[in-house]
Amino acid sequence: MAKIYYATITLTNGKKINLRLDGTKAPESVNQFVKLVNEKYYDGTVFHRIIDNFMIQTGGYKLEENSLSELPEVAPIKGEFASNGFKDNDITHELGVISMARTMDKNSATSQFFICSATCPWLDGEYAAFGKTVDEESNNAVLEVSKVQTCAPHPMFSDFPVEPIGIQSAVITGEEDA
Repeated sequence: MAKIYYATITLTNGKKINLRLDGTKAPESVNQFVKLVNEKYYDGTVFHRIIDNFMIQTGGYKLEENSLSELPEVAPIKGEFASNGFKDNDITHELGVISMARTMDKNSATSQFFICSATCPWLDGEYAAFGKTVDEESNNAVLEVSKVQTCAPHPMFSDFPVEPIGIQSAVITGEEDA
């Protein structure tokens, strides 16, 4: 049976992002995220792509003493969105929606995710949204991160925060049957 999960991401600036994860709309994405949260995979990761009025992305890198390192590889999952033949996911990409990041390959989502800092209808049906923030405090935290100054320290990173911001911890705070 599909589940609804609740998660809290505590940022390195002390702010919190509280999420409701919908296992009825995107079960593989939710299960992947919950598994990685429970393994403490995201603890210590940095937001490596931040674009104001679009989204904040994390889940792929740690920054330790000015050295960026890639996180261990995670097996990809099936993209749960309409253009990939998955019709059950009708979550729209708006402020506070969490979604799996991927490459051009529709089934390439692994550990990286993004949270929308604006309404992004062009992502609907193209990326696996799997939950949403549950309160104004969380939306404000997302918006605050989305407005940090960014730079291009390397050709691979054109929207990297000048002052790094990341995830101190991510925890599952509850679950219920859907």
